[in-house]
Formats: sequence, C-alpha cells, structure tokens
Amino acid sequence: MSETKGYVFNHTMMRIKDPKASLEFYTNVLGMKLVRKLDYAEWKFSLFFLAYVPEGEAVPSENEANAKYTFGRQAVLELTHNWGTEEQEKTPYHNGNTEPRGFGHICISVPNIQEACARFERMGVPFQKKLGEGGMKNIAFIKDPDDYWVEIVQPGLL
Repeated sequence: MSETKGYVFNHTMMRIKDPKASLEFYTNVLGMKLVRKLDYAEWKFSLFFLAYVPEGEAVPSENEANAKYTFGRQAVLELTHNWGTEEQEKTPYHNGNTEPRGFGHICISVPNIQEACARFERMGVPFQKKLGEGGMKNIAFIKDPDDYWVEIVQPGLL
C-alpha cells in the first residue's frame, strides 16, 4: 500500500520496577545496547531505549542524530521507569500472562538455542519454559526482572 510505504515497526514499551536490574538483564544477559535515555523530571519517569546494534556501528551521541537513529530503526525495546517503583517490595506491573491475560511476551532469535539456553542456565536466569519441555520443544521462555516473558527461538527450527 503506497500510503504506508516507509512505515517501520519501531518499538514496544514495557514498564519496569528497577532500571538497574532491567538494564543488567537486557544488556548483559540478552546483549542489547542502550541507544537512548530520556529523563522527564517534571513527570518523574525515565525512558530507556535498547536495541541490537551491529558490531562496529556507532550510535550517534548528538541528540538530534540520536533521536533519528533511535526512532528510525526497527526492533527497539523501550523500558519505562516510573521513579520510586524500585523501592516497592514487588513489581507493580502485570506481565500479561496471568488473569486477566493481555500482553504475552517479546521474542529474541538466537543463532544456537541450545548454547543460549545453557548460558542462561549458567547465569541463573529464571525459565518459564525450558527448551525441550511442553508441546513446543524447540522454543524456550525466560523471565526478566519484572516477570515479563522472553521467548527464545532459533531461525529454521520448527
């Protein structure tokens, strides 16, 4: 359709309790890179934009160029932190996988699912569903610090 030519699915947003824990998970466990951070002191929240950045690709640091880079690319994850939630005993957010159901999960493709799952296991990442379990044997689900599910797939496996 010509009217939508050039449209790009840019990002999805999830609310997080503790940015330190979430950034640790998405950068160190899943290998994403923080490409933009915005703080809104007046409204007491911060936005963290993460993406997979090809090795050797520079993320622009100048604000306008960074905004164009961040909001012009595909597959960005936006984590929204409402200040003060990190001090709460448990996450105030619903992961969508208990009643009432809604949001389900995000999905990460990996080159070797067995190696990735073994690494997650060594790192102590909690699993919702391990590789080989359940009816769909070739996928796994891990959980982030807010109990959001992250599906792990390997392209070509059914």
